[in-house]
Amino acid sequence: MKIASILEDRKFEKRIAVTPETAKKYISLGFEVSLSENYGNHLGINDEEYSQLGVKILKSEKDILDNSDIIVQLDLLSDDMRSFLKEKQSLVGVFNPYKNKENLDALVKKNINIFSLELLPRITRAQSMDVLSSQANLAGYKAVIDSFANFEKAVPMMMTAAGTVPAAKVLVVGAGVAGLQAIATAKRMGAIVFATDVRSASKEQVESLGGKFLSVEGAENLETEGGYAKEASEDFKKKQEDLLTETLKKIDIVICTALIPGKKAPIIIKENMIKNMKPGSVIYDLAAVQGGNTAFSEVDKEIIIDGVKILGETNILNKLPISASSLYAKNVFNFVLNLFDKENNKININFEDEIIQKTLIK
Repeated sequence: MKIASILEDRKFEKRIAVTPETAKKYISLGFEVSLSENYGNHLGINDEEYSQLGVKILKSEKDILDNSDIIVQLDLLSDDMRSFLKEKQSLVGVFNPYKNKENLDALVKKNINIFSLELLPRITRAQSMDVLSSQANLAGYKAVIDSFANFEKAVPMMMTAAGTVPAAKVLVVGAGVAGLQAIATAKRMGAIVFATDVRSASKEQVESLGGKFLSVEGAENLETEGGYAKEASEDFKKKQEDLLTETLKKIDIVICTALIPGKKAPIIIKENMIKNMKPGSVIYDLAAVQGGNTAFSEVDKEIIIDGVKILGETNILNKLPISASSLYAKNVFNFVLNLFDKENNKININFEDEIIQKTLIK
């Protein structure tokens, strides 16, 4: 049994899919682990650290891919690297099947098993494999930290002999995993936190973290069976727009996290709302890479509209690659463990398993 991972394009992706901790676990199960030369150097993990565990470090990525049963990555391999894949191999990662359909279909035709982990079902057994939750937690935290760094006032309330500095007011749009972590982080740092979500069921979660939930009058619970948000009606959007237009006049920092799986991110913060915000306010749009939740969001650019700063990045997790890699590698290991037959000490993919059925690209 052979498992491998090769270098990602570090301009876009600094995370890794195999850490020394998970390499050791694979080897204990009987896997032969192969990695590219300098695989973890940029994270302070040198080749010797992997070699001492029994990992094979190879210069040729073609040789690595040619001789592996399972390849674990962050993103889809490049065109050149995909050409080295062969029948009955398994490829595990986060491959954005909505965006990469043509490339993934070509691999399926080659009889390659492709498992895209963002498609995991929301069931108890899959929680330890849930890459979206582990990475979104970090993204929500980092969005708040970066927003506060760009906000030119103190965040907590401060009482001094010279007077009182009021606490910053933060609005979190979308109370999924990233949003809830953003609420918790902002609250810990002394901000007054508000949140809104199309799923009325998230109200209790927001309030449990000390946030105030902004409810849209007459709102229904716009939630899919999998727990994700679904697209709102025009009536809901109008009521939400009215609510946010008034709320944003007094908000200092906005964290946008609203996404709809497989679709462009909804524009929630419109031009007129931004122009009514206080100069010096900051908007961090975690949805920018999928179109953005604001009318002006652009990836990897700082946009300033009437004194309001709008931020968004291709991959905010590149700023936390060590923590993100640690969690991602554990998620991937737990998924691979689900492909492993412990009794017979071999890979045995159960195509009747719900986890396999949901993540396998067909």
